[in-house]
Amino acid sequence: MSEALVKVSVRKGDLVQVIAGGEKGKTGKVLSVSFKTGRVKIENVNVVKRHVKASAQNPQGGITQKELGLHASNVLLVCPKCERGVRFGVKLVSGKTSSKKVRVCKRCSHQIDAT
Repeated sequence: MSEALVKVSVRKGDLVQVIAGGEKGKTGKVLSVSFKTGRVKIENVNVVKRHVKASAQNPQGGITQKELGLHASNVLLVCPKCERGVRFGVKLVSGKTSSKKVRVCKRCSHQIDAT
C-alpha cells in the first residue's frame, strides 16, 4: 500500500511562527518539510538534547542538540509587512512572458513571495 502525502502550506526557507504547543509564539526559518508525516523542522524551535556515543564521525561523543519536527498545522507563515503569523491566499500575477502564482497575506494583501 502506498502512503498518502499530507498537504503542507509552508516551504523550506519560509519564516514561520508557532501558534500552538509548548513553543507557542516563537518564530524561525523552516529547515525541512516532511510530506509523509506533515511535520516541519524549524530553526531553534523544539530543540532537544541527545546523548551521542563516540564514533568515527564524532570521536569525542557527548551531548548534542537537534531540532525535532512540529506538525504543520501548528505554524503560520509570517508576513514581512505585518510582522506576525498570518493566513495567506494565492494570487495569479501575470508577467511579460507568463503568469505566476504568488502567496498573498490575507490581512494586508502584501505579496509574501519575493518576485
